[in-house]
Amino acid sequence: MESFVRGRRAALQERVQHSQEVHVVLGNEACDLDSTVSALVLAYYLAKTSLESKAAIVPVLNIPRSEFPLRTESVVFLQEQRIPDSCLIFRDEIDLHGLHQAGLLSLTLVDHHVLPSGDAALEEAVIEVIDHRPLEREWDPRCRVTSELVGSCATLVTERIMQGPAELLDRQTAALLHGTIVLDCVNMTPEAGKVTPKDSQYVTLLESRFPDLPARSIVFEALQKAKFDVSGLTTEQMLRKDLKALSSNRLILAISAVYMKLEAFLQRPGLQQDLCAFCQQHGYGGLVAMTIAFNERNEPCRQLAVYSPHAAVRAAVCRVLERANNPSLDLSPLGSIYPNICAYHQGNTVASRKKVLPILKNFLREGGVMAGAMHPADKDPQGSVRQEPKDRTAACDENLEDLDVAEEAAAPEDEPKCRRDPARCQRPGDALLEDDSPLPPTPMNSLVDECPLDRGLPKLSAEVIFEKFSHITVVRPSASGSPEKK
Repeated sequence: MESFVRGRRAALQERVQHSQEVHVVLGNEACDLDSTVSALVLAYYLAKTSLESKAAIVPVLNIPRSEFPLRTESVVFLQEQRIPDSCLIFRDEIDLHGLHQAGLLSLTLVDHHVLPSGDAALEEAVIEVIDHRPLEREWDPRCRVTSELVGSCATLVTERIMQGPAELLDRQTAALLHGTIVLDCVNMTPEAGKVTPKDSQYVTLLESRFPDLPARSIVFEALQKAKFDVSGLTTEQMLRKDLKALSSNRLILAISAVYMKLEAFLQRPGLQQDLCAFCQQHGYGGLVAMTIAFNERNEPCRQLAVYSPHAAVRAAVCRVLERANNPSLDLSPLGSIYPNICAYHQGNTVASRKKVLPILKNFLREGGVMAGAMHPADKDPQGSVRQEPKDRTAACDENLEDLDVAEEAAAPEDEPKCRRDPARCQRPGDALLEDDSPLPPTPMNSLVDECPLDRGLPKLSAEVIFEKFSHITVVRPSASGSPEKK
């Protein structure tokens, strides 16, 4: 596995140089650990079992390389498994559209099955899909489609690789798959509602094949710790790591999840200058930073800070959060050394960002800052109306699930919207790729957006143990060319 990954960059360069075929295994745009490992392992399996293929099989992570440090659990886990990020190939390092136009591209999608409108032309190159969520579109019968409602796409990749020669599953590959499934399925805890019988089956098979794999609890705790470790990130990276943005025609608000205590965040050198630069760069009129940390009993502590250089914006956002009653956030003010930052302790620890976003959406819908004061996000310092910033996309690892896409599409011009790339939402199925819908889907293992661990780690109880049964749909072409379901 390690030698395969290390050789992919050279193989790609050689094929491009000689105009030869390339088979890309592409993960989703969230590029979480499940997507990353699934792409790497499936590409490895295909390369070892498709010996008659003339194409170089290359795994591609569907983000720019500059975004990878934000996937802290992936960075740590791959390093532990001796796979350096210098060997990985990212989306900005391969011209998929150029390869397709030259007739040299075949594409396998893992951990997603809907391409954004900007990649619509690449659908012609898709020959296989493996995903672990319900199918929202039909593919050509010649495309092999595997869709099964399991907790982790890595479970389906494990099933596939175990159907091949036994020697393909080495200890390193097993560790990658095992750790990913354990993280996605919340340490295989039934109460979390993520694990299915098939997830449990293949984790057990991996452990029986390789008894020296670390205990599940050790793997889970290490990956969870890595996921929430922001110690090596800049303030900008912390804010971008898990970011949503809402906008109306008067104001654009950013809402960032920050994985540390608010007191520590406020003590970062030059914080107010960093927040100012961040908002100016992306055109945000204000920022709400929601922090989360855990005590020794794994109980969550939630705090939040409101930043804006404009007193009217800051006061209006603070007022709506303080007065919120659906749900009440139970905010109590904390001291802040910065004049443009208001800090709070959040007594209602159940109120995750998923619960706060509708509050802010309603605030923007109802007018936000009074219309008499045109927000500086819409004016330059001289008072002329400025152009909307080119960067219309709010980077995020997880996806807002509670805002209604249909409502948003029919909203008036000043209706608050989640920020997105304006090139998207042009085709059927593109709604799946919005910030307010479940794609690009990441496993619900964040402690920000209503994760099963939102109230701390679950405690096993025989009375509450349950399992979800999976629904399997595998579509393959029959001898007559028509779809055949199994």
